[in-house]
Amino acid sequence: MTHKEQQRLGKTLWAIADRLRGAMNADDFRDYMLSFLFLRYLSSNYEAAARRELGSDYPELPKDDLRVPLAVWYDANPADVADFEKQMRLKIHYVIKPQYLWDNIAALARQESDALLETLHEGFKFIENESFQSTFQGLFSEINLYSEKLGKTQAQKNKKLCEIIKEIDKGLAEFSTEVDTLGDAYEYLIGQFAAGSGKKAGEFYTPQQVSTILSRIVTLDSQSPEAGPVKHLGSVFDFACGSGSLLLNVRNQVRKAGGTIGKIYGQEKNITTYNLARMNMLLHGVKDTEFEIYHGDTLTNDWDFLRETNPSRMPKFDAVVANPPFSYRWEPTEALAEDVRFKNYGLAPKSAADFAFLLHGFHYLKDQGVMAIILPHGVLFRGGTEERIRKKLLLDGHIDTVIGLPANLFYSTGIPVCIIVLKKCKKPDDVLFINAAEHYEKGKRQNVLREEHINKIVETYQFRKEEPRYSRRVSMAEIEREGFNLNISRYISTVEPEPEIDLAATHKTLVDLDQKIRDAKNRHNAFLRELGLAELP
Repeated sequence: MTHKEQQRLGKTLWAIADRLRGAMNADDFRDYMLSFLFLRYLSSNYEAAARRELGSDYPELPKDDLRVPLAVWYDANPADVADFEKQMRLKIHYVIKPQYLWDNIAALARQESDALLETLHEGFKFIENESFQSTFQGLFSEINLYSEKLGKTQAQKNKKLCEIIKEIDKGLAEFSTEVDTLGDAYEYLIGQFAAGSGKKAGEFYTPQQVSTILSRIVTLDSQSPEAGPVKHLGSVFDFACGSGSLLLNVRNQVRKAGGTIGKIYGQEKNITTYNLARMNMLLHGVKDTEFEIYHGDTLTNDWDFLRETNPSRMPKFDAVVANPPFSYRWEPTEALAEDVRFKNYGLAPKSAADFAFLLHGFHYLKDQGVMAIILPHGVLFRGGTEERIRKKLLLDGHIDTVIGLPANLFYSTGIPVCIIVLKKCKKPDDVLFINAAEHYEKGKRQNVLREEHINKIVETYQFRKEEPRYSRRVSMAEIEREGFNLNISRYISTVEPEPEIDLAATHKTLVDLDQKIRDAKNRHNAFLRELGLAELP
């Protein structure tokens, strides 16, 4: 499917969502819409695998037969079902009973069957508890099929669900159902719902153009970025992963460059967004054994996996990416002051946890890894404990690059933000500053970074280019003279230079003009004399 067709599919589904949600809050309807799209993907993928597994035994039904082919096979071969499902778990890592497949759910919706709501409820429970080898408990925990927002009575709820599912099924019918197609449609819808959610969108969505900058940077060779993308990225971690789009972008960049990626790790505090992330991974063809996303609080570090104290077993990641909530208020305690993540640097202030997030991710970065994090500009110049943390990171040689982005790129805020690139072992003894704040295309609601803007940022980082008013390598000595302030305007002037004036040429022009004025006056006085009038003085 072409990019244009993918966009058309996304717009088709968004139009359905916009039309059907009625008075329902966009965030609430998002959860229904995306869950149904997820069920459609799981079903299509499962049926395609079943067809391959059963070969000529897979039932071919006439068009007017509304039964699900796999249901027919199950009825005809009850003794073989257990072995079949065992094979499916080995090959695609999950099982869905025929009655819970999308085609059966859609058929119930078309018939406006009273059984739809209950079948859907049981189907979601089966997927959460029994489908996958690794548990997906609570995957649909935020989807309330019995909510009064769908209708006051059971019949009204059932009718509304029938309407939504019928329209989604009709909208998808003319499009390919391959993995990337539905995955891209899911991403498109997440973006559209984010746009409609305004400030709330910052909780779960990083605009794709910004996500691409981070992803391309962390997939370049850490010690020699000019060598290009790495051939294998063992692990990537996003400790505020939202819907998982940034992690998927990293995976996409590695694969696009012909490389391979190991395991994907994410952490998310918001339960709804955590569920979105798990669905998003599976929708993009990431097997349940290839990713691990944890529901929990990053700042208190409540993920046991990360709390390993044995240095030889402590998890470390080849790449760390993050877009944490900006200037998040938190509660730094005495116990946290002794936390291994913060002990050597200090605690971020209560008013802004930006450096707490940064230090958390940096702690789990491998020595040869790359970290890229999006933060507000305040981290570059604020004083107090933040200045002390910034100074130590600089003196230890960990801050590699500071990139200033244009304002109004995010749904959650209109302020300009920056990307900080960190490394535990970096070769250059300077810091590269990139001022990309003026390089964008103005949009209706958000400003946009086009491909040429993204390429310019990444290539400037990759080859450590210097360019007047855009990028500059700054020595540690100069940064120290500036009091370890990293405000980009201190190192890159954005003032338009005054045009040089050629004094000799200007003088000649003035002399010529003076002569022309005298000549004109003489001609005018000659004309006045002919008329017998007084001359001009």
